[in-house]
Amino acid sequence: MSSESLPLFDDSEITRVLCVAAHPDDMEYGGSAAAARWSARGVEVSYLLLTAGEAGMRSRHPEEAAALRAREQQEACAVVGVEDLKILDFPDGTLQSDLATRQAIARHIRQLKPDLVLTQTWDLEVSWGLNHADHRATGLATVDAIRDADNPWVFPELAQQGFEPWAVSWLLVFGGSADHLVDVSGEPLQRGIASLEAHAQYLAELGGDFDPRMMLESMTEAAAQRSADPLVSHALPVAVYPMS
Repeated sequence: MSSESLPLFDDSEITRVLCVAAHPDDMEYGGSAAAARWSARGVEVSYLLLTAGEAGMRSRHPEEAAALRAREQQEACAVVGVEDLKILDFPDGTLQSDLATRQAIARHIRQLKPDLVLTQTWDLEVSWGLNHADHRATGLATVDAIRDADNPWVFPELAQQGFEPWAVSWLLVFGGSADHLVDVSGEPLQRGIASLEAHAQYLAELGGDFDPRMMLESMTEAAAQRSADPLVSHALPVAVYPMS
């Protein structure tokens, strides 16, 4: 990663945020700390998960895994002040960035009217290895859905259902290359750590000696070293795209 300093993203005028991810627990690898920052400031933060993560636990039948992961995600949301959680039923493991996925996200954007959408990177190569296919599909579908949501001639049936076009101002992408930082120092990071820890049974299924606190603290501390602001001790690196 380059040592060049990165500016803080100015979120002072953000009032509504939609976070789009593929699975339960995806937001908790840094994104939920940003959600905690925003919700603490009175921003309306919503989560849209495209799958239930039902294929993520080898020891449990998909229906059982989906129910368990939904419960853990609800607990994770409560920790960071997110009350609006929607889990769709696209298939875990074979998610596509196709028209159906784009329409589902566009419908949610038109319904919630967010200023900002936060999603995960569509990059193939990421810091921890090769990115999950569902993550890549989610990122790409979200980019397209933001544009779809603002175009009255794409998915015209949405307007007929009462979902009028809406222009999102900002897209933020985490997990890949970054050009800005979101300050998550202090309480937001602590809530972000607790939100990942809420996925206790899922993390236990993965095995190993994974330490949520150590991972998130080290990741956000390293990112904060690229801030020129000495008061920023921990930060989420994001790529920022103006969309309107």
